[in-house]
Amino acid sequence: MKKIVASMSTYFLVIASLVTSLLASDVKAGIRQYSADIHTSKWQLSDDSRLQCTLSHQIPRYGEARFSAKASRKLNMEFELDMMLLPDNYSLAEVRSVAPNWQPGTGSRTLANMKLHKQFNPSLPKKVAWTMLSELEQGMSPTFYYNDWYSEQDKISVGLSTARFKKAYRDFVGCVGNLLNYSFDDIAYTVLNYQSSSDKFTKASQRRIEMIRQYLSLDPELELVLIDAYSDSYGGRWSNLKLSERRAAKIRDYFVENGIEVSRIEAKGYGEKRHISSNDTTLGRGKNRRVVIQMQKP
Repeated sequence: MKKIVASMSTYFLVIASLVTSLLASDVKAGIRQYSADIHTSKWQLSDDSRLQCTLSHQIPRYGEARFSAKASRKLNMEFELDMMLLPDNYSLAEVRSVAPNWQPGTGSRTLANMKLHKQFNPSLPKKVAWTMLSELEQGMSPTFYYNDWYSEQDKISVGLSTARFKKAYRDFVGCVGNLLNYSFDDIAYTVLNYQSSSDKFTKASQRRIEMIRQYLSLDPELELVLIDAYSDSYGGRWSNLKLSERRAAKIRDYFVENGIEVSRIEAKGYGEKRHISSNDTTLGRGKNRRVVIQMQKP
């Protein structure tokens, strides 16, 4: 009996020694964890327009996680981790999908490696961003693991909370589905063409100016809209100059009627100046009967 007691005592001493060793190891190489708990977790649609949708999540004492999509020809998406304390050197962060405490036994999996560049907020591309959103929707927590750049022995863990996620995510998906299918770059420089001896657009140009009008009504950051109108050389120079001025003024008035401040618009007619093609052919004259619209941001 004494031998059994002695053996048990030795066993518990070994276990205690191992636990002490592990605790000492954890102290030596600690993990600092950042994430919102169920009470502080908040997801919100911080940008909600036909130009941009942003789903943001505050991480206490760390920063903010943002999923963003912008108007474009192809659906785009980006994830950005906005840190209070930016990286001090280049390294990699492992992105893992981790099960919450209330899902014991559910395994985690690696989603991607995220590059950490010195003094820049890290980001992830569309495919990974959508995967992270899908994991959150299923109750998993995308979590970032990396070495502390100020203490190589320490590791940092940053988790995205699933609490209060689903409603904000539904709103975000609805916003993304309503984005314009073109961007500022697609229309920042546009050439419109007219029917012969008229201030009426061709059908293709009618569609194009409607796209520009819609974008202008949505983007208050546009600083200036330049409208330059030109004619072909069919007819007299004076009448062509006046025709081009009427064309420029008509577009300006169209924009103003749709809520664009007149102070943001400059409209000029140049008549037969600056031809871009020969006036000896019908096709060439069609190219010269044009309006160039340029938009500038600050």
